[in-house]
Amino acid sequence: MSAARDSETLEIDGREVRVSHPDKVVFPEPGLTKLDLIRYYLAVADGALRGAGDRPMVLKRFVKGIDNEAFFQKRAPEKRPDWIDTATLHYARGTSAEEVVVRDAAALAWVVNLGCIDLNPHPVRAADLDHPDELRVDLDPMPGVEWAQLVDVAFVVRDVLADHGLTGWPKTSGSRGIHLLVRLEPRWEFPDVRLAAETIAREVATRAPELATARWWKEQRGERVFVDFNQNAKDRTVASAYSVRPRPDARVSTPLGWDELRLRRPEEFTVATVLERFAELGDPMVGIDEAAGRLDSLLALAADLGPAERDERELPVVEIARAETKDEALAGFERWKARHTDVVEHLRPADVLVDGMRGSSSLWYRVRVNLEHVPEGDRPEQEPLEVDYDPWKGRAPGA
Repeated sequence: MSAARDSETLEIDGREVRVSHPDKVVFPEPGLTKLDLIRYYLAVADGALRGAGDRPMVLKRFVKGIDNEAFFQKRAPEKRPDWIDTATLHYARGTSAEEVVVRDAAALAWVVNLGCIDLNPHPVRAADLDHPDELRVDLDPMPGVEWAQLVDVAFVVRDVLADHGLTGWPKTSGSRGIHLLVRLEPRWEFPDVRLAAETIAREVATRAPELATARWWKEQRGERVFVDFNQNAKDRTVASAYSVRPRPDARVSTPLGWDELRLRRPEEFTVATVLERFAELGDPMVGIDEAAGRLDSLLALAADLGPAERDERELPVVEIARAETKDEALAGFERWKARHTDVVEHLRPADVLVDGMRGSSSLWYRVRVNLEHVPEGDRPEQEPLEVDYDPWKGRAPGA
């Protein structure tokens, strides 16, 4: 057996990119190494740059492998090649971050070498950080929702967009959901874009109330698709087109044509299959940059609708665990279920609320249970948490 190489240098469009530990296995199931992952991104660079290029991005680094939580690095590493561009984003809370801007295939390879498995750009271009040129509709299926229902909602979104002069470009999220990307003329600031996205969500929920919801509180959504409009807030990012997701099968967030959406399944799209697909078909999102639209019509509808009504009902929700990892949180939930077997038989899939919560630089996990479908007299009281992790412990205020 030959010894693992310490590094390999790639020449990409006249630039040298050093790949550290190129033989390190990143995805054990398909046997993909770090160098394999970089070569994948180079092969689909045209599509990946269409989604993430020229945009500041958060570096989501899996330095301990896909089975461990990533940490989120907003600020560009101080030690970087002089050809890596950056842009400084300013936030309402008074903080700022100088973030990496990927502009070419060499920069793609460089960020992947840092441990970035997927790409997480902001919806603005580096040349204009205050006016998004992309509205993102994130269709998030609640537990119990099948793919067919998710696709039905995507087509309702397409109709709403078309009614307001906009075009949606679909892609799998690389997990369970669907993303619809909408190019915009960069005229509107973040609050207007978020309001437009919320208006889309409300209109979709009105047209298909049994299928979709715009309810902010997770416990109120039921077995429906949540049209997540908050992905358009200034500090939010989503995995862009052709991003490899940290799942065992090396699944890819893959652009699709509307005619494919009902016929294909997200698990079909992995690094291996997308390499073949891209070589054969190219990128279905070719043309997205020429389809920039305006928000006037949606914002007029938002004014007509007025502020969204908030459902203030207090649902019987108990918290089970707060944990550093998802496995720890779910293990706590299993212990709770073992003590409350009479309760579990009344629970529906959407009653179990598992949330990935953004901490200062990584995710932590919370498990809650909605007892709405449990007979009132059988509902357990809030108990001490099975796992009680404090993601802010040891951090100074504002750190």
